Amino acid sequence: MIIQEGRPDHRPGQPLNVPVILASNFRAGPPSIEGSGREYSRDDGTPAWEALEDIVGRLEDGSAVLFSSGMAAIAAVLDLLPLGATVVTPVDCYSGVRALLSDGDAIGRWKLRTVDMTRPDTVKDMLSEADLLWLETPSNPLLDLVDIRDLATAARGLGVAVAVDNTFATPLLQNPLALGADFVVHSATKFIGGHSDLLLGIAVCKEPAQRELLIRRREVAGATPGALECFLALRGIRTMSVRLVQSQDNAAELARRLSEHPAVARVRYPGLPTHPGHDIAAAQMNGFGGVLSFELAEAATADAVCAAVRIIHSATSLGGVESTIERRAKLPGQEHVPPGLLRLSVGCEHIEDLWRDLLEALPAANIATAGEHNIALRA
Repeated sequence: MIIQEGRPDHRPGQPLNVPVILASNFRAGPPSIEGSGREYSRDDGTPAWEALEDIVGRLEDGSAVLFSSGMAAIAAVLDLLPLGATVVTPVDCYSGVRALLSDGDAIGRWKLRTVDMTRPDTVKDMLSEADLLWLETPSNPLLDLVDIRDLATAARGLGVAVAVDNTFATPLLQNPLALGADFVVHSATKFIGGHSDLLLGIAVCKEPAQRELLIRRREVAGATPGALECFLALRGIRTMSVRLVQSQDNAAELARRLSEHPAVARVRYPGLPTHPGHDIAAAQMNGFGGVLSFELAEAATADAVCAAVRIIHSATSLGGVESTIERRAKLPGQEHVPPGLLRLSVGCEHIEDLWRDLLEALPAANIATAGEHNIALRA
């Protein structure tokens, strides 16, 4: 579906893909003429962003609204809350979301309540005074899992809205709206775009009235996506399924091998049977994703690994065709993250190239193991 949808009509002479339209305004015309309602791109959009909204909306079985970044999409959802609302959010969540929520709490925009989402009974106890339950599953960077349907059912009974950051899972592996959520957000910068060359965000909802509110927030806040970014993301999403298969296969194998390495204290990946959330992931996801985290003894050791890798890139962000690694505890607001934890976004490189890169970077690496895996660097 992601290859076929969101294309121009099939008339001869039409391009196969929606082209980049570098225009802020459009010539006005009589309402009776098709397309004459498009006057200003901030308000009326462009064909490229409409095509991407259509694809993501269909994948999530809802209505999608594009924004200039993932954080802009998140801010728009939060901005729907009334003044003084209470937001229940995970202890482990994206650092940008933590900063936004903390800033809003500090000025009285809302009241922030954090909780360990892996303790569902504790979460449910906090819902009686909440207006919004914010979820990340898998979470960033600890890869915690929560049962969306269970918490959404509890929230609905108390009139609490539920929003889920679905960036790690993508619409291909998890559909929170079908599990009872009211909103889904994506940083399309990550797996949807897939090439580390754009900033874009998407919010998806079920109700038409909610979509109109999100569009209004986009218009008045000016968080509109750029023409080139929409074109790149539309191109990127066409290959998301094949990219995700490769990165997910690589992630599963690296998680298995890292769990056997003497320098690695712990591997966090939902596909491992030892992961505390493995059963939840197996029940509500169509796969376990392309991101894992693993822990080394201390921060200095983890930093040394980031400096030593050559095929894997020491860089922030995730979801690209190339693998990236980062020590997340170095960021503000991530004090709960173990100092030696490394988040690894696994790309589409050859698995043996990735493994050799890690083996050579990890301390006390058993290089003899490399031969057992028949490693040979490939151009």
